[in-house]
Amino acid sequence: MSSKDWLEKDYYKVLGIGRSASTDEIKKAYRKLARESHPDHNPGDKAAEAKFKDVSEANAVLSDPAKRKEYDETRALFGSGAFRRNPRTGGGGGGGVPFDLGDLFANRGPAPGAGTAAGGRFGGGISDLFSSFFQAGGQQADGRRNRGRDVEAELTLDFVEAVQGTTLPLTIRAPGQCEVCKGSGAKPGTEPRTCPTCKGVGLVTSNQGAFQLADPCRDCQGVGTIVDEKCPECRGSGAVSKVRTMTVRIPMGVADGQRIRLAGKGEPGERGGPPGDLHVLIRVKQHDLFTRTGHDLALTLPVTFVEATMGADLTVPTLDGQVTVRVPPGTPTGRVLRVRGRGVPRRGGAPGDLLVTIEVEVPKELSPEARKALEEFAAHIPRASRDRIDAELRRAAGRRSTQ
Repeated sequence: MSSKDWLEKDYYKVLGIGRSASTDEIKKAYRKLARESHPDHNPGDKAAEAKFKDVSEANAVLSDPAKRKEYDETRALFGSGAFRRNPRTGGGGGGGVPFDLGDLFANRGPAPGAGTAAGGRFGGGISDLFSSFFQAGGQQADGRRNRGRDVEAELTLDFVEAVQGTTLPLTIRAPGQCEVCKGSGAKPGTEPRTCPTCKGVGLVTSNQGAFQLADPCRDCQGVGTIVDEKCPECRGSGAVSKVRTMTVRIPMGVADGQRIRLAGKGEPGERGGPPGDLHVLIRVKQHDLFTRTGHDLALTLPVTFVEATMGADLTVPTLDGQVTVRVPPGTPTGRVLRVRGRGVPRRGGAPGDLLVTIEVEVPKELSPEARKALEEFAAHIPRASRDRIDAELRRAAGRRSTQ
């Protein structure tokens, strides 16, 4: 994706959402469209493959608040064409620096290593956009090869794998380096030659008064080399669509919805340019016993009426074994006991805690012996407690009668 894409493509329209859409609405729209157009569900359908790429590209920008803000600002600033050359005056509307913004952006990718996701085209913002093209007189621009697009994949983990970390194979279908030409784009037995126009720099400069304007070379499309005989497999692009399997290391404590960036694992750059990145979206399955809040784990521990009343030492499961929890006498339902250090591991810090919520179980059926024992227990409840319970029952009955 080039910077020009930001002006020519309406990512909101691609996802079918409004410009005020929330992050959840963007995520929901992307998932729906990605499922419908995924190449695995539409084998051989070029239109579906192109749509899947457009949808992934739009999501990569709009799902990131910083990139979305930059995208909106860029389109608001340049999208109206206020900076385009006036064909009659040769200036930017009012006699300013004469350039065509469309030519300025044409086929230009970011510098190697600039940005971490698809859409990060301008580095530090609008000021960097101009500084990368306008230099003081006599200073030559640096040639930069076209960087490949970023790729997004989804990986589902078990709850324990997400908490403790794991290493898993990930299979994706995306453009990869052409094995026939090794990414050069040239027919086997031939080599790309240096572009005679830009001398391999990829940019051509022209003087504009006090400035020097650097544009991508039109003869080599900013790559710096020209392929005379194109590779029959990739047709000169250096990349072909294929299934790739790679090993992904998942760090401990990863959360549902988190993205892991694998630098250089995205689409290869055009004709040997630097590859994009792979962004792995993590999905975590629910656990039968545990829930998670940040770095704390939580579970509900059922206890009997006797255990809650008299207190007990109970065995509680954790993700890496068992611990003994002391239930104090007179513990009511809903009380939370904290077991420190038995939660989610934390890189560079102490792990979270295990929060145990007590739930007192009330039996639905009683044996004659158990009923007799409870009746005896009730007879020995202190009178003050029984009077307090009776008073509360009378107040409740009075409230019901007035309703």
